[in-house]
Amino acid sequence: MTTRRTRPRPFGRALCAMITPFTADGAPDLDGARKLAAHLVAEGCDGLVLNGTTGESPTTTDAEKTALVRAVREAVGEGPAVVAGVGSASTRHTVELARAAEDAGADGLLVVAPYYSRPPQPAVAAHFRRVADAVGIPLMLYDIPGRTGTRIEPETMLALAAHPRIVAVKDCAYDLLGSAKVIARTSLAYYSGCEELNLPLYAVGGSGFVSTVANAAPRPMRAVLDAHDAGRTAEAAELNGLTLPLAELMMASGLPGTVTAKALLGALGLPAGPVREPLQPADRDTAGGLLAVYEELARLFPA
Repeated sequence: MTTRRTRPRPFGRALCAMITPFTADGAPDLDGARKLAAHLVAEGCDGLVLNGTTGESPTTTDAEKTALVRAVREAVGEGPAVVAGVGSASTRHTVELARAAEDAGADGLLVVAPYYSRPPQPAVAAHFRRVADAVGIPLMLYDIPGRTGTRIEPETMLALAAHPRIVAVKDCAYDLLGSAKVIARTSLAYYSGCEELNLPLYAVGGSGFVSTVANAAPRPMRAVLDAHDAGRTAEAAELNGLTLPLAELMMASGLPGTVTAKALLGALGLPAGPVREPLQPADRDTAGGLLAVYEELARLFPA
């Protein structure tokens, strides 16, 4: 009989890709961020990923990103993981953001593949090693070629796994075979970044998820993993199916997840505020539809 390998979970299992709340005039709402972060942790999130795409990183300044990390760190204390997005198209700029996030109290860094310039794989690997060598906290690599234009190929992942501070992957590559191969051959912790793949990736050895939908529905999203961990795999599949209508409406309706998450959080009376241009807010009908689907899901997962 073979020994079952323990799942690596450097940042926990259930992570929320948290929005960045803004005030009505578009300034960062740090008090709102503290309130939302504390709420998400109380509702079952093991960690929070800040300053990612859902957090509107393309339109927030470096100073705003650092202030958000400090505020959330203060709000949640030392228990929950705080992972800071620091990706950019420039290696030098990414290193600057990484050092600032570390100084602000982040436990880890989310580092996306360099985008737009489409560097070859050796350059992609050199980029990640340069960032990892510049800090003392661990990295979660972000593989999302649909946005960056550049894949972190499985062979590159295998090579990067040897670095002591490269410990995790946020997986949005839609390549379950490739991910499963890396999971089987390394100790990298794979976190699903696509809600529809949360359970499939978990079933082949993934470590959890980084979810935009968890801004509004952290308990239902976590419940799927809880059931699977308890050996109730049929129940996990059933619970996963219950989350899909909200996940589809938030993530596959033609609007960015930031827009739908902020619309729903606003309808629920939680800190959100407007989005920054070029994003535009959801209209009233869309917000109402999101709320109706959310309320049905909440009815199925009572507190």
